[in-house]
This record gives sequence, C-alpha cells and structure tokens, in this order.
Amino acid sequence: MKIRRALATAVAAAVTAPAVLLSVTPAFADTKPAAQTQEKQSKPTIKDLEKAAAAAQKAYEEAVKARDEAQITVRKAFEELSKDSHPLVAADNAAKQAAKDAAAAKVTADQAVTAAKAAIEALPADATEEQKTAAATALSEAEASATTAATAKTAADAKAVETNDAVQDARVAAARAASVADKALDDALAAKVAADAALAKAKKEAEEEGEDCEPENDLTAEVTGLPTELVAGTTTAFSLRVTNGSDRHMDEVITYVGVHASDKSGLKDTGKFFRLQWSSESSPKWKNVKDDYIDGVGPLKARTGTDLKMRLTLDKATPAGNGVAFIAADFYNKDGACGGTPGADMYEFDVKAAGSKPGKTEDAKPKPAKTTKPGGNGHTPQGSASATPAANGNLAATGSSSATTSIALAGGAAVVLGAAAVFVVRRRKAGSDA
Repeated sequence: MKIRRALATAVAAAVTAPAVLLSVTPAFADTKPAAQTQEKQSKPTIKDLEKAAAAAQKAYEEAVKARDEAQITVRKAFEELSKDSHPLVAADNAAKQAAKDAAAAKVTADQAVTAAKAAIEALPADATEEQKTAAATALSEAEASATTAATAKTAADAKAVETNDAVQDARVAAARAASVADKALDDALAAKVAADAALAKAKKEAEEEGEDCEPENDLTAEVTGLPTELVAGTTTAFSLRVTNGSDRHMDEVITYVGVHASDKSGLKDTGKFFRLQWSSESSPKWKNVKDDYIDGVGPLKARTGTDLKMRLTLDKATPAGNGVAFIAADFYNKDGACGGTPGADMYEFDVKAAGSKPGKTEDAKPKPAKTTKPGGNGHTPQGSASATPAANGNLAATGSSSATTSIALAGGAAVVLGAAAVFVVRRRKAGSDA
C-alpha cells in the first residue's frame, strides 16, 4: 500500500535530508505540472475500468453464445449438405449423372464415326456409286452426332462443375460463419483479458499509490494523554482513539503513528532512543510499532470507534531535546474504495534528561501538519516555517514553538513538510486541498 509506504518514506527522507526537502516540498505541495495534470485527467478511474471490464465480460459471454450457436448452425448445414435430398446436392447429383450420360453418348457417337470410316475403307474396288454414297452419308451423320454429343458433354461437364461448386460454396460459407464466430470470440476474449488486466493493474497501482483514495473527514485518529514533557528513562502511557464517523463500513483501518525527536542543538536525530508500543482489547499483548504503522485496528462499522493503548519508552541515554508525533489514519475496502484523514495531526513535546522533574504538564494538543494562508492555492508549511530554501546551513522558521524550531534544525520541520506533501499528493485526485 503505497499510501503507507510513501508517508513513511517521506518521513525518513525528511529526517536524513532536511535541507533538500525543506527547499523542494513547498513548491511540490503548491504546484502541479501541467503534463501531470493532463495525465491525471486523462487516466481512467477504477470505476471506469470496472465498467469497461464488465462490458468486456458481457461481450465475451455473448460471443461465446454466438460461437456455440454458429457451431450448431454449421453442423446442421453440413449434415443437410450430406443428404441427397438437399436441393444443391440433388442438383449436383443430377448434373453429374447428366455429364456421365453425355460422356457415354459421346463415346457411342465417336464409335459410330469410327465404324462409318471403317465401312468406307472396306468398300470393294467395284463398289457402286450408290454404295459409296450411302457409306459417305452414314459417316456424315455419324460425325454430326459425334459433334452434338461432344457439345452436350461439354455443357453437362460445365453444369456438373457449377453444381459441385455450389455445394462446396455452401459448405465454405457455413465454415466461414463458424470461423467468423470463432474470431469474434477470440477478439472478445482478448478484450476481456485486456480489460481485466487494466483493472487489476489500476487496483494494484491504487493500492500502492493511493491515487484513487479520497479524503475522509469522518475518519479521525486522536491522541489523548500524551504529555508535553517526557523524561528520559521513563515510560509514558497514552491512548489513541480511531473513529469511523461515516455511514459506511470500513473493512480495514490502519493508523500512522510516527514519533521523531532531536537533541537541543537540533542537529542530532534521537529517535533511536524511543520505543513505541501498542495494544488493544482484541490484542492485549504489547507489540512494537513497526515502520510507524499499526495494522491492528481491523474493521470499523459505521459510527463506531476503537481505542488503542499506547506506551512510549525513552531510554535513559535519551538526550534532552524536542519531539513530535504524527497521527493519521487510512481505510481500505474490499471493493477498492479507500480514503483517510485529510492530513496528519502533529503533537509536540519536550524531552527532559533522565532524572529531571517535569513538574505539572499538559496533554499535547493536535496541530495540523500544514496550514493555509490567503492567496495562492493555500499550501504552506506547518509552524509558519519559511518556504525559503536553507541558506548557509540555517533554516528559517518564524512563529513556531520551541519544539518545532528545534526539530526543524534536525529535519523535523522537513518531516512536517514531507508528511503534508504526501497527503497533498495522495488527496489531489479528489480535487481537494490536503
């Protein structure tokens, strides 16, 4: 799920390369290349692809039905064309018989010519004129009959070829109908496979990139009991409530809980000294939060919520400094629908050295990971951190709390910007500003 991976990646990148991310994130969050906009506008949605896949499936089913009907029709056609009672077959048989009779008649006529010629040759030397005339007349008549028989045979042969071609053409036409149906089925299957593949790819991309996920204002994640001051060498218990305030069921709900800190100089990341754990009523055993994500929320019915127990342990060696926690939530449904909180809330706290007395502290209050300002498209970094790139190794920050200022020096402000940028990108498809 790239929504989850992207946020974690952005946080990690922000911590390791704060100056770079601080310089590019505001521009990235505030602008969108025209080419990318056009690509997003022209790219079909999952709903579009689902409709296309359904249409392709229907076309394929109709093609299968048509192919089956064509096969039945062709089989019947061939069965009929094998019967002597079929008009074309009957005509062909008659033509073949006529050609056979004509051939026999021609043979007889040719034999008569041969016999007439032999009779003339057999006339004696003293044959009378009357005998000679009779023999010549017989030959002439025989030759005329032979010519007529040859003409009849040629016509009969041509008719036989014609009727045979008619039968063969009928068979070819029937076979062609089957071939057309088979080709239509192949094309429909190819279209179906392509549509299914496109849908599967889009769903996978949506799952990985979160491009089709929309902001869900009614999904909230709220921390209570996290103090504004923590002491090294102690464990602090607090709670995280995830609420589905919408009217729809959410099949899988995932929370993002990222904790980051720096020493007082703001130049050293001290997150390695922190250990964040969680448990729930259904999973009471304490588990470490891995990659800043908690997958154990499970499904949430409409208008319901669930509570997670959290505990944050600071090693005794944790340097004094400042910290910040980011809280967000996403949901994913089996039908492909997904969404999440419009942004990540930020909870700031101070870190005291081991043995310190924090005194009376208040619970940290959530702050949005990005704020808006008049003009432009409303994207500015949280804590009023300047969008100006770092100069001479210093990062500009105005109007921020002590925690935000110190975290900014170590990359925390870049984390804020990185988290905000991810949510901006993630929710852009819905056409809303994160």
